[in-house]
Amino acid sequence: MTPAVFGLDGKVALVTGGGRGIGAAIATLFAQAGARVLIANRTEAAGEGIAETIRSSGGSARAIGCDIGRHDEATRAVAETVRAFGELDIVVHNAAVNPWARIEAMSDADLDTTLAVNLKACFWLVQAALPHWRARGGGRMLVTSSVTGPRVAMPGSAHYAASKAGVNGFIRSAALELAADRITVNGVEPGYIAKQGGSLLSNPERAARIARHIPAGELGRPEDIACAMCFLASGAARYVTGQTLVVDGGSTLPESPFFNESESTP
Repeated sequence: MTPAVFGLDGKVALVTGGGRGIGAAIATLFAQAGARVLIANRTEAAGEGIAETIRSSGGSARAIGCDIGRHDEATRAVAETVRAFGELDIVVHNAAVNPWARIEAMSDADLDTTLAVNLKACFWLVQAALPHWRARGGGRMLVTSSVTGPRVAMPGSAHYAASKAGVNGFIRSAALELAADRITVNGVEPGYIAKQGGSLLSNPERAARIARHIPAGELGRPEDIACAMCFLASGAARYVTGQTLVVDGGSTLPESPFFNESESTP
């Protein structure tokens, strides 16, 4: 197997939520691997900033403002990608929201927005991309899922957990439906990933406390998720479909948070 099989030369990718963090890392790495990238981000200026950075490094990228939690906007994101680059090979649905709320206080608006952006957009993007993938003889659908929902839970995130568990169900079912068209559907489940300002994980003291309970001893980086996504988008993963790859530094492995103490309790 040659190194080229891990590259994305000649491919066109749409990345939602590509204006910062994990999405920005995915868009940047895909461009470095040879793909032409359209960044669909709620805040167009943030997406354009990443696109400009990619272009200044010799890559090919454009950005649009897009509310991926609306059906018409998800469809438009696909159409704009094809308009910009003439074709479409890879869709990465990375955009997500998590308006923290306990079940008793959760508003319909919070619930509807979370399900629309995190889960329903998966369906809308596939529906819009399918004709283009078939014309290309195949394609890749990739989704940023989470360990929250499919594997673990925390108070205040029931809506988010439900949406991400739904994402994993979507991945398996869509993979089965689309396999005959040579379209693979896979995802990545991030654990604790270091975030930019405004997130709980951007607080150094809080991040350090969490890191003590991660076997790898540190929070992950957005680039860790981007590398997993790049593998799943590449020719090296041509026979992988309906799967999610957990990238969490081992955080979901311990039975107890005291896994690293010298004495263990049976």
